[in-house]
Amino acid sequence: MKFAIFPRRGTWWGMNENNESYDVVVIGGGAAGLAGAVALARSRRSVLVIDSGEPRNAPASHVHNFLTRDGTPPGEIYAAGREEVATYGGQVVTGRVTALSRDGEHFRVQVSDRDVTARRLLMATGLRDELPEVPGLAARWGIDVLHCPYCHGWEVRDQRVGILATGPGAAHQALLFRQLSPHVTVLRHTAPELAPEQREQFGALGIAVVAGAVTRVEASESGLTGVSLADGSFVPLDALIVAPRMTANAELLLPLGLVPAEVRVDGQVIGTQVEAGPSGATCVPGVWVAGNLAGIQAQVITSAAAGLTAGAAINADLAAEDARRATLRRSAADLFTRTLSQVNPGVAGCRALFGGS
Repeated sequence: MKFAIFPRRGTWWGMNENNESYDVVVIGGGAAGLAGAVALARSRRSVLVIDSGEPRNAPASHVHNFLTRDGTPPGEIYAAGREEVATYGGQVVTGRVTALSRDGEHFRVQVSDRDVTARRLLMATGLRDELPEVPGLAARWGIDVLHCPYCHGWEVRDQRVGILATGPGAAHQALLFRQLSPHVTVLRHTAPELAPEQREQFGALGIAVVAGAVTRVEASESGLTGVSLADGSFVPLDALIVAPRMTANAELLLPLGLVPAEVRVDGQVIGTQVEAGPSGATCVPGVWVAGNLAGIQAQVITSAAAGLTAGAAINADLAAEDARRATLRRSAADLFTRTLSQVNPGVAGCRALFGGS
């Protein structure tokens, strides 16, 4: 008769051995997810990265403010990251996760036509940019319709830059882009009237203010040419700066009890993110978040750093759990030996003679 008292390495209580099981499943293969996966794989954890292949910065031609990687296309960075994960034994697959659920002490991840099980989850699903509804605007997103002075500002230096005002953040954007170009125009669009001190600042800096709603973003084969206004006038521009609503891709986390929180600036909601501690740990045990999912202002390099931080924290958490389980196994084995020796005293003598424990 054979007894399976303890699970072997790599399996857990109650697991169906026909299912794939990992120490960590990482959902999202951008900078945060891949960096976390590398840290975990280098710590000899079994890691699976599931990526839908739809990164937030796909429309952008290059990544900037990433030390030693400035000007690199996003796709090249992610391809190199996937290779690094594979180098250390991790797996990266393309697929879409359709559901997450608890499975005892672990998590069940439904992806495509299979299920996988994980001891821990690292969520790095990012966010989606909800753009102002102006005809012609979405087609130029990431090209010459932009939002971040640190991602794209240098590339539009000294050009004619328009700020599409849809909220209080427009004044902040105007000041930042004025540092990059003397040709900045604030398009009032749907924003409230500027405060007197803002008008004074804009006047002192030479920032023009144009009233009226923008009805269309105009472009030619060579790029953006300007915007049309409701009164029929046209404002020539080389770049248009917008403030999208940044919404966390957190739908998968709702069944686990994680609801994204609103992020407000001057009373206006600018997006949502999943709240977490410094390491990315959420209020749900076993679930970490990193990148734009946890911080709407995170750029590629800070997302990678957050992924590394989360990966290290997950590994430490698993190491502590492994130690607890090893202690329980040892205690159970000692109890088994003592009990057996009481039933058959010769067993203890045999074990001592042959060096068994």
